Formats: sequence, C-alpha cells, structure tokens
Amino acid sequence: MKRKIIEINEKKCNGCGLCIPNCPEGALQIIDGKARLISDLFCDGLGACIGECPEGAITTIEREAEPYDEAKVMENIIKAGANTIKAHLKHLKDHDQNEYFEQAVVILLRKGLPIPKIEEDSCLGGTCPGVAAHSIEREEESVTNLNVKMGSELQQWPVQLHLINPNAPYLKNAELLIAADCVPFAFANFHQRFVKGKIVINFCPKLDSGIDSYIEKLAEIFKNQDIKSITIVKMEVPCCGGIEHIVMKALEKAGKALFVKTNTISINGEII
Repeated sequence: MKRKIIEINEKKCNGCGLCIPNCPEGALQIIDGKARLISDLFCDGLGACIGECPEGAITTIEREAEPYDEAKVMENIIKAGANTIKAHLKHLKDHDQNEYFEQAVVILLRKGLPIPKIEEDSCLGGTCPGVAAHSIEREEESVTNLNVKMGSELQQWPVQLHLINPNAPYLKNAELLIAADCVPFAFANFHQRFVKGKIVINFCPKLDSGIDSYIEKLAEIFKNQDIKSITIVKMEVPCCGGIEHIVMKALEKAGKALFVKTNTISINGEII
C-alpha cells in the first residue's frame, strides 16, 4: 500500500541518536553509526522523530510500504516498560490517531496491564469519558397516548457473549447485531432501529474479562454459521472502539471477509 513513512538521508545523519527516544514504536535504531528504519511495520509515518534531528536528516515521504501494525508495535512497547507505553499513547493522542490508540488500550486491558494517565480528555485511568460524570438535560416532551406499547424485537436468549453457545441454531444464516453494553440505555429506539430482524450479541470491551475468548468464540460463529451480515453499535467513548478491533480480529481468525457496518451513539443518545 502507498502511505506516509519516514526517510533518512544517510549523508546528513551523524548518528547522534536524538531521534531514537522520540520513536517509542521502535522503528529506528542506530546501526553502523547511522539512524536506520528497521521495519515499515513499526513506522506510523507521523514524524515525531523529525523535530529532534539537528541535521534535518529525517523527512516524511509517500511510498509503497507495509501497513503499520499496532499489535506488533505494542509487543515492543510493552517490553520497554511503563514510560514507553505512556509516550506511545501520548504520541497517538497528540496526532489524533484514535483508532490505533483504541487498539493499544484494548491490548493493554487484555494483558491486564495498567493504562497510564495522559490527559484529562483521554480514555486513560479514571479520566475516561466512559466514566466521567455527565448530567444530561432534556426538555419535557408531551405524551399524547399513554397506552402506546413498544414491543420487544429480541429473537433469542441469551445475548451476552460469554453465555452464547456458538452452535446455537438461531445463529445459522443470522444477521448479527453486536452491541456495547451501554447502547440500549443511551439510545431510546434501540429495538426498532437496530434489534429488529437481528440476532443480538452484547459485551463490554473495557470491563469484561476474557477478551481472547471473545475473539475465539466470535471466530467460531463467523466460520461455522454462514453469517449474512454484521452490524456494530457502540458508544462514542474511546474504549468502546475495542468492539471493532475484537470483531475484525475474529473475522481474520475465521478467514472470513464480511462487510461490517458500524454505528456510533453519543452519550446524549443520538446516532453520530
């Protein structure tokens, strides 16, 4: 694929190594007295190292390169310790790389590692928007018919992924709705808008244990049940992005290429 990636001018590089600490992803090493890009997989192309080069030897270019791989990067990041983890997450946040940031947080949660506090509006420590207190002001609406009933559209039980049997007959040729735990509470028309005609699976990518088992179970469902479609409904908070990561990993493990439609719900209960 063609993407942005750094390029090092060997003639200008004096091997000072000032660029190395500013690449927590581990893409740079000093080899034979020069800074070298050791793998396309580790370089996100954002250029955090550029400003630290006193010789102006580092630039970003666009060329054919292997896609950046956050999972492989995190293997190196975790080995390097807490300060490197924090530097990497801050790097992603500072450059608005929210998808990679969410992937990194999910990997840390899955390994039972602490999430360092970076900034007050990020999904770290106790400052995650998912746990920040909000008062939601609503205008009082008049109800013209108090006898109107909103029927349930749920077609199966159970719905929590830990409890679902991947061989359950209702999964055969199903159109799946994979929803974050908080969505039904935030979105008033959840049943009519999303549940109708779907088989429901729900979980929380932040608080649930056994994320690896979720990937395994979803992969088994995708592989053996001839799933027709997958719809994800998640909240706008960053940690909820882990749902997409889990689903995509399960599809990869199952060897399936299915279109995934993602809907995001705001804390105020609106589709974004």
